Amino acid sequence: MSTAAVSPARTVAPVRPGRRSIGALGILALALGTLQSVVEPALPLLQRELGVGPAEGALVANALLITGAVLAPVAGKLGDRYGGKRVLLWLMAAVSAGGLLAGLAPNLPVLLLGQVLQGVMVGALPLSFILVRRHLTAGESQAAIGVVLALFTGGGIIGMSVAGPIAHGLSWQWIFVLPTIVIVAATMAVARLMPPDPPAPSGDPVDWPGVALLSATLLALMLALVAVPGGGLPPLAVGAIVLVVAALAAGWVIVERRAATPMVDLRMLARPAMRSSIVLTFLMSIAFGMVVILLPQMFAVSADGYGFGLSTTDIGLLLLPGAIAGAVSDSVGGIAARRFGPRAVVVAGIGVTAVTMVALAVLHDAAWQLAVAKVLTAFAAGAGTTALLASTASAVATRDTGITTSLLVVTRLFGTIVGAQVGGTILAAGTGPASGAPSEAAFATGFVVAGLASALSLVAVRATRKRVTA
Repeated sequence: MSTAAVSPARTVAPVRPGRRSIGALGILALALGTLQSVVEPALPLLQRELGVGPAEGALVANALLITGAVLAPVAGKLGDRYGGKRVLLWLMAAVSAGGLLAGLAPNLPVLLLGQVLQGVMVGALPLSFILVRRHLTAGESQAAIGVVLALFTGGGIIGMSVAGPIAHGLSWQWIFVLPTIVIVAATMAVARLMPPDPPAPSGDPVDWPGVALLSATLLALMLALVAVPGGGLPPLAVGAIVLVVAALAAGWVIVERRAATPMVDLRMLARPAMRSSIVLTFLMSIAFGMVVILLPQMFAVSADGYGFGLSTTDIGLLLLPGAIAGAVSDSVGGIAARRFGPRAVVVAGIGVTAVTMVALAVLHDAAWQLAVAKVLTAFAAGAGTTALLASTASAVATRDTGITTSLLVVTRLFGTIVGAQVGGTILAAGTGPASGAPSEAAFATGFVVAGLASALSLVAVRATRKRVTA
């Protein structure tokens, strides 16, 4: 692009996207959601095909999220600076490469590498929020952000539906290849139809040291969350990991405080409302992450005992209503936050999740009970975290939309990953050497822990409300 394309003369009002460009962006969001969701119903099948257990299965599910957590704030900041569309197209190239690599994976390491590259798709969320804020008014953006999340989550409906038939009719590799083909086509349509959003008018240099340190800190923390709960590391190694994470985080804070144009304005993080949103998003996502791991595993356990012995197709069909509920909740969350306030939506979501998980620890002898639990927890988590995200995004300056929303997206991923790893660790600890399957008590323990984590959020709501009021 020529220098004139980013000259100060660009002062005209932003062009609103037309129906065709919005349609292309919607198809892209649906395809990304599909690619992200195919692993959940196929997780027991992938474990059998690759010869791995629940802990490694959780790693397969989390590899995508790890990359997303590392990249999301970087993508949001670069989108703020250089334009959301331009950065989005580059990210989609990496996602496409990851999807094709996973489709060709002969073993677990190659599949994990493909999942890592696919995790770049998480950066599409803050970039979409940038486009929304630059093309819509502040009032319209709250509902629009919910719709963007709903399109991304709505792809999970397709993924849950097609993962089983594709895996059994073709092979498990095709559950990655087919959505990737759609992503490539949709990306080409977005590149052609979506009007470009002008870069932020700033001559300040990018805070690359801050970008590098934040990425390294998040990567080290995510790897620690994956490795430490497994219990296979000696205490010295665990202590070394903690020191590395602490050193990187401290270095990032020092760099940001001294930078003339920091990647993240630490004063923004110091605001009580922002801190409250981060804490609540994290705690609410833990329970949902545990549900993502526990339910498919219980569906797949042999029907000779307490399980149901279901196939990938059957698991996908039972999880499908939950995917629909998650898509609906993402769009409802932003609207509900405007009408009732984010706190009311959050409290309602926490209450529903806590009660559902405790009840599931006792009542899990029918498949429909697990399916209903998935619906309730997906709707509660989606509405609550989206309400927090939408209200926070609309409260900050437009130039900070990308970095603010990406930090909350990262927090949502952190909570989900922590919950998934805790759930996988509980199941692995409760797996008998003779049966090779987790015990019923292990699942009940996981459900109780998820309920307690959700209930802890109520304490955080009360504490953060007092700080915000003060």
